Amino acid sequence: MGDEGGRTLIIDTHLHVIDKTALRYPWLENTPPLDRDFSYASYAAEARRLGIEAAFHMEVDVAEGDMEAETENVASLANPPDSLIVGAIASCRPENEEFPVYLERQKAIPLIRGFRRVLHVMPDGLSEQPLFRENVRRLSGTGFTFDLCVLPRQLPKAVALVDLAPEVQFILDHCGTPDIKGGALEPWRTHMKEISQRPNVAAKISGVVAYADAERWTLETLKPWVEHTVECFGWDRLVWGSDWPVCTLGGGLSTWVAATHALFSGTSEEERAKLFSGNAKRLWKL
Repeated sequence: MGDEGGRTLIIDTHLHVIDKTALRYPWLENTPPLDRDFSYASYAAEARRLGIEAAFHMEVDVAEGDMEAETENVASLANPPDSLIVGAIASCRPENEEFPVYLERQKAIPLIRGFRRVLHVMPDGLSEQPLFRENVRRLSGTGFTFDLCVLPRQLPKAVALVDLAPEVQFILDHCGTPDIKGGALEPWRTHMKEISQRPNVAAKISGVVAYADAERWTLETLKPWVEHTVECFGWDRLVWGSDWPVCTLGGGLSTWVAATHALFSGTSEEERAKLFSGNAKRLWKL
């Protein structure tokens, strides 16, 4: 993995595969544009043309009973020697008493590099439950990361969780999931500054095209949100993600990759290398 012809290749830290023939996705019923299969083969064909050299599969909030089946499904996609998939961020339920046993089973699967519990569609108090916090702390010393997918108003609760688990590496998804279409810079802007003060949090430049007006966004629309995220976290704590196929809601994979290159065209080669691949290699020891 690395440079090819002087151009830094990309590690995509946020790929979703949707396979409705194998898994249940209750939330898709309310999201008609995504309520169909989105195959790894379809993603890979486009990704290879864009300079994406490796990808992490991100859990897709499958039905709770399908969490481990999703990992098995992703493992089968990662198995071929030419697969782009080099790791998986698995689903989890830290609010459940069975979490410690679940965690032990996942430790035996080399593909798994971290976990996520989607919080932006859950009651705000979920991450404040003592059991939830205790179980997230169990990731200390394991090398597993924990992705935070929260709304701007939930960022203070994410800060509280991060502070209680200082030895866990957290990844803040989608630039903190801002309301770009609504132009709601606050409280997002202030809360992003606050959470970035925690050294064990990295931010993921991803998802933003899906939060903008699909018909009207331009590069200038995205700039304030991306630039503030970079300003807050600095170049050593940023990774990139496609959020495919959710990015199709705002233009698609090729559009988002092109926009990313344009957004960062004024930065140094070293800075782009960190964002596109270097930081991900270090965080997940690739």
